[in-house]
Amino acid sequence: MSRNDPSPVAPAGVGRRLPLLMALACGVGVANVYFPQALTPLVADGLGVAPATAAIVATVTQLGYAMGIFLLVPLGDRLPRRPLITGLLTVTGLALLAAGLAPATGLLLAAGTVVGVATVVPQLLLPMAAGLVEPDRRGSVIGTLQAGLIGGILLARTFGGVLGEHLGWRAPYLVAAALTALLAVVLGFALPDNAPATHDRYPTLLADTLRMLRTEKELQRSVLFQVTVFGGFSAAWTALALLVTGPRYDMGTQAVGVLALIGAGSMFCAPAAGRWVDRLGADRVNLWCMLTALAGAAVLTGGSLGGAVGLVALAVGLLLLDVAVQCGQVANQARIFALRPEARSRLNTGYMTCAFLGGSAGSWLGTRAYVQLGWGAVCALIALSALLALAAYLVGRRGPRSEREARPQPVNTSR
Repeated sequence: MSRNDPSPVAPAGVGRRLPLLMALACGVGVANVYFPQALTPLVADGLGVAPATAAIVATVTQLGYAMGIFLLVPLGDRLPRRPLITGLLTVTGLALLAAGLAPATGLLLAAGTVVGVATVVPQLLLPMAAGLVEPDRRGSVIGTLQAGLIGGILLARTFGGVLGEHLGWRAPYLVAAALTALLAVVLGFALPDNAPATHDRYPTLLADTLRMLRTEKELQRSVLFQVTVFGGFSAAWTALALLVTGPRYDMGTQAVGVLALIGAGSMFCAPAAGRWVDRLGADRVNLWCMLTALAGAAVLTGGSLGGAVGLVALAVGLLLLDVAVQCGQVANQARIFALRPEARSRLNTGYMTCAFLGGSAGSWLGTRAYVQLGWGAVCALIALSALLALAAYLVGRRGPRSEREARPQPVNTSR
């Protein structure tokens, strides 16, 4: 990275309404990635294709999202964010419209891929919000936006399933296109202007993202904490569908959807976690999250009992895991956004890309553990992932005093 980057602009002191609007934008944006998952049977019937073929639509949308995080989010450090965000929302809205009008699966798959790539606005808004507020409010604001993300993920499948069931599979795409277009207009007026943090060329931005993953110790810690805990969380949710629909419970996939709504509790915990980060530091919150994940793994073992007792254990254990993941995300992003204000988008790119890879690995391992050894092995895998995070935390605390142990300080904006 060039060391001639302009100094960051001092936070202008935003009010309460803008973070709430940005949180809403995060929720709508991330919902575009998840609502297609609920439409697979309807798409299959509507287009006359096999369910496996229809399921590819949701897959390519998520893969596109991962690609967009790595390829587009670094541009948040290079380009003015307001036109970048509104432009991406416009592209997303047009792609959603194309998907809703698609006559065949080919165009639907292409449009779904574009939706995934372009709908990375939440990952641009998070570092932007971190730069708009004073350091002692950063955790609180990140928690507010994280709550919006959680709400979007939780409500996306309900939105897609209910609307699709009553109006057909095209309706969710068309409604989402209208909402996204409206959001582009509103944010175009509401977001403040900002000067680019760097004038480095695009290949340099991508190279810097990889370089910071190798050199920034606090970024490495945040990545390790999230990869392990989120990996265990993904293992639990992937294996859960197999457990609930299997012989022990013999329930439908709707039961999985009901259990997913249990995670709504983490919507209220994320803003609180942000305030705890501001007061106590990110490390303290991370420690609580690791211990909560361990407790979640222990409670989830009760899911092997079956019946009402087993369902209660699953609900409580999944809630604990969800709280651990979401609150840990707030702490980790608050930590990395405090590192280099001129490179927040690149830091978030490296962090989120690794988190996605960790979640994918957790899903694969969770499926293998359940198929080979049963639900108890999945719970052991979750506990092991939390213990790995805890071991990394303890090892890191033995090192020399670092920035993570200091209370947040105002950014020096003197030239």
